[in-house]
Amino acid sequence: MLRRALERFNVSDLSLYVVGAPIIALIVVGSFATLRAGHYTTRQWFDFIIFGLAQGSIYALIALGYTLVYGILRMINFAHSEVFMSGAYAGFFVASALSRSKFLDSNPVVGLLVIFAVAILTSVGVAVLLERIAYRPLRRAPRLVPLITAIGASFFLQYTVRGLFGSQFKTYPTVAILGGTWTLGANFVIQRIQVLVIVAAALLMFGLYSFVQRTKTGKAMRAVSEDKDVAALMGIDVDAIIVRTFVLGAALAGAAGVLYSLMFRQAQFFMGFIPGIKAFTAAVLGGIGNVPGAMLGGVFLGLFESVGPTLFLDGLKVPAPYQLKDVIAFTMLVLVLVFRPTGILGERLARAKA
Repeated sequence: MLRRALERFNVSDLSLYVVGAPIIALIVVGSFATLRAGHYTTRQWFDFIIFGLAQGSIYALIALGYTLVYGILRMINFAHSEVFMSGAYAGFFVASALSRSKFLDSNPVVGLLVIFAVAILTSVGVAVLLERIAYRPLRRAPRLVPLITAIGASFFLQYTVRGLFGSQFKTYPTVAILGGTWTLGANFVIQRIQVLVIVAAALLMFGLYSFVQRTKTGKAMRAVSEDKDVAALMGIDVDAIIVRTFVLGAALAGAAGVLYSLMFRQAQFFMGFIPGIKAFTAAVLGGIGNVPGAMLGGVFLGLFESVGPTLFLDGLKVPAPYQLKDVIAFTMLVLVLVFRPTGILGERLARAKA
């Protein structure tokens, strides 16, 4: 076994390990120095973790859209970040109207349900139009063609929204029921909006996983992801399944857009770019095409991005560690792919299919 491993080992692998080993050493040394210094209390670490869970939950919801489409079509839908953005914008206009009429204050639960419903329907409508107009005619084209089309569609949607609604940030109205905090025990405090984000995302992810695993449509989706031609011969309407896949991913992205905007209280035409890149990173991290992998990758990335800068860099005397959170996140992705190229759950999925 050792001999075979050495035979497969090449100069490229050696260079990757040479780069990865010092980074891991810095992470270990920095973490030890930060914890030994004791500058942060248990409550502050708890706040980092809760924020990371909330942020990672949003990444996971967006990542599911990427991984669902990739699992079916083997393409990266880079316009998915604008599907997320369109849901946030639709939610903003509905939330503003309900806030002006005082309905959101007097009936907050119903108001939030209306906001989510409109945002989800808007995102679904955008995604279905994308699939029908931009992607379906190119289904048999080389993979590079729909990829370029997806990038073009992303810019088209971005600047269409900018032209229609302006480039200014749209401030979400305050929802009284989501304001304030809850106290856990004597020292731990959690914001209500963070509870909503984590619980809603968990329920949506559980619902999607159950749908894919236990319903007839979910079984058809898995069949199409394995082989479209054979699935068609078995009587499955491949086009309808692909549309339903886009609908599922868009619905999650629309809900994520509202959750993101409620937590950060803003929407803007460019807002989908960074979360979209992070969500795509999460999908690759978990194992692209793997639904549980996208969930795990999103939560893992959110936690790493929230806790990592302080834990790894504060002990190394870096002046502004949180400004390097994006560097930390993508460095972590590189390290995971160096030592596990298929992603966290990708290899297990490959073995199961084999």
